[in-house]
Amino acid sequence: MEYPPLPPTAIKFGTDGWRAVIGEDYTFDNVRACAASVAAYLKAHGLAERGLIVGYDARYASEDFADAVAEVVAAAGIKVAISEQLCPTPVVSYSIIDRKAGGGVVITASHNPWRWNGFKYKPDYGGSAAPEIVAEIETPLPSLVGRAVPRTPIAEAKAAGMVTTFDARTPYLAQLARLVDLGRLKAAGLNVAYDAMYGTGAGYFGELLAGSKTKVTELHGFRNPVFPGMHAPEPIARNLQELSTVLAKGGYDVGIATDGDADRVGIADEKGNFINQLQVFALLTYYLLEARGERGPIVKSITTTRMVQKLGELYGVPVYETQVGFKFLGPKMMEVDALIGGEESGGYGFRGHVPERDGILAGLYMLDFMARTGKRPSELLAELYAKVGAHYYDRLDITLRPEDRDAVWKRAERARPDAIAGIKVTGVDTTDGFRFMLGDKGWLLLRFSGTEPLLRIYTEVVGDESLVEKVLAAGREICGV
Repeated sequence: MEYPPLPPTAIKFGTDGWRAVIGEDYTFDNVRACAASVAAYLKAHGLAERGLIVGYDARYASEDFADAVAEVVAAAGIKVAISEQLCPTPVVSYSIIDRKAGGGVVITASHNPWRWNGFKYKPDYGGSAAPEIVAEIETPLPSLVGRAVPRTPIAEAKAAGMVTTFDARTPYLAQLARLVDLGRLKAAGLNVAYDAMYGTGAGYFGELLAGSKTKVTELHGFRNPVFPGMHAPEPIARNLQELSTVLAKGGYDVGIATDGDADRVGIADEKGNFINQLQVFALLTYYLLEARGERGPIVKSITTTRMVQKLGELYGVPVYETQVGFKFLGPKMMEVDALIGGEESGGYGFRGHVPERDGILAGLYMLDFMARTGKRPSELLAELYAKVGAHYYDRLDITLRPEDRDAVWKRAERARPDAIAGIKVTGVDTTDGFRFMLGDKGWLLLRFSGTEPLLRIYTEVVGDESLVEKVLAAGREICGV
């Protein structure tokens, strides 16, 4: 019996790159198609002579997928430098700047569950690709998927000098030492519990703070592509139970976690209580404005905290909002020379570095905040709340069948409630999804994930933590899920 051919895979880039399930849509042929499109982009924009950086994470066969990218790009006559070991996404991004490369590719699915892998393209400015760059790389893919693109076997490419390996770690560590006073951190005598989540951040904090009064205890600091004991390598409370348990036993000042490719950070206080991503963004903004006395615009995605608007008012700096994803945040940060940019997922970028999330640098800045003030995370959060008021947040992730997506979206589109959980709706923002503004009491946002088949329902409320559950329930009711 003959079976009809399968339709070609539709490769669609999300908020940061393309991600898919390994062995289903995430295949060597599809990765090669992406690499061929990147090679064409580099040539079209006069960047080919500067070469391409390639890095990879700790997932299954990531180094083999990295080699597949190199084979295609080398066959196009473009030199490729591959990281000599797995490395964080911000390390690849910094390497592009450090080596003046034409761009970079990271083989990673970031915080997605273990069955996934991904392909991130980083332009020559070392950040997430802006929407217009993504569109240019996506456009040729239908003509490339399912076809054999030219490639040079990796051994031949290396022998010809078209593919080399390089040390990405050392220059990046030197960059961090320029941004943070490591001497102050080493002298602070902090006890730090760090969860690498079996990802690429393993070893960085320990190496930076080695031989000092500050001690780092590392959890899950080795490669395990199934990320046992956690739903996914995303640094949020449900995945950090072991870290919280360690902290709750006492003896530590702070807990830090980074996701699978170490571009996101999670923070827990000295008692093991998780400090959510919106609180961390506000704390880092407060640190830069108050503890360091710096000034500059703040850039935020619509999914993150309004506490930074209040900080902007207090310190006289402008605040800009973008759609979700550093492909929007990064370009805006560069446009306005932002002091900090952040999103709800736990990704934060900083002036003087790359316009990109960096979980390692964010963790170091949190330690520096503690070292400068002599305060623990719970005390810093209380100090922040004294300035801007107590804000509470949560998010629901609901898996949808593809055939249900349109119906859910239409229900949200038609919804015009006068009140949500008893709070008057003062406006609706459709910048990215549907955000129902609740005056000075908070907001509710409904949107689809750009990287996973999920409906996300978010809220932040002011003053009354019991409202969080009620507002989220109202969000579910609006969507009919």
